[in-house]
Amino acid sequence: MRIKKDDNVKIISGKDNGKTGKVLRTIRDKNRIVVDGLNIIKKHTRPKKEGEKGERVEIPAPINVSNVMLICPNCSKLTRVAYSKNGEAKMRICKKCGKEIK
Repeated sequence: MRIKKDDNVKIISGKDNGKTGKVLRTIRDKNRIVVDGLNIIKKHTRPKKEGEKGERVEIPAPINVSNVMLICPNCSKLTRVAYSKNGEAKMRICKKCGKEIK
């Protein structure tokens, strides 16, 4: 997966098309990511104590990684990711500006 935690991404399809956010976590085996504040679902919770009411909590749900594009921190454009091997270290590189993505 070419997108990592703390990357800034833009949604390119779906109900949140055009919105940007920060990646909170990645789910590698299912090829999905969770983006902060996007793809919000309502989850119903039960009351924990007697006399307390249940509530509806809004949480971000996972989205397929193919529906987002990375925003390059150097040139601020939507980009694909290339890899370059410098010695033994493998680096992610922006396809638009050619600089390293950290």
